[in-house]
Amino acid sequence: MKPNLTFDIAPIVGLGLAYPLVHLANAWVFSFAELSSNIGLIYLPAFLRLLNVLVLGKFKGTLAGLLGGLVLLLNNTEQPLDLKLVNMLCSSAGPLVAVLLFEHWRRRPVHLASLADLGAVTLIYCLANALLHHFAWALMAPAMLGSPGQVLAMVMGDLIGALIGAYLLKWTAGRLGLTHPR
Repeated sequence: MKPNLTFDIAPIVGLGLAYPLVHLANAWVFSFAELSSNIGLIYLPAFLRLLNVLVLGKFKGTLAGLLGGLVLLLNNTEQPLDLKLVNMLCSSAGPLVAVLLFEHWRRRPVHLASLADLGAVTLIYCLANALLHHFAWALMAPAMLGSPGQVLAMVMGDLIGALIGAYLLKWTAGRLGLTHPR
């Protein structure tokens, strides 16, 4: 039986394109909470990155994150190409690292209808995302490191956005009967 590539590609492209759209909307709606072009105190798209991996699976979800990152990369004129690529890779790696760490720690997959599981994987993701980005910035662009509190601000912005998303996923998953990621 031949796989239906349209069916396999559509969710990757759909969720991949949703991320930059929500990112741009977030920048507009929550511009008052931006600390820099890379850090906001409310960052709703953070959960979309994690959602991609939770719903599409590790490979396809990471691919969707990379696609969304590529679209944003084309929109970013503030940074050099190498830094934009590293930011895209960090953004796409954070959710994958979080899910792998959760599965290793709990020795089971994330239950999508469990607010405790979603909260735990979300917290791991927010920490991993901020640490990956700040490590990359320390190596490539130390000028982007403003203060030690900047890491905490990034974690908090991602956490606020991601917890809102996690709650919405739990609510939706429970009503649709989705309990486990792919």
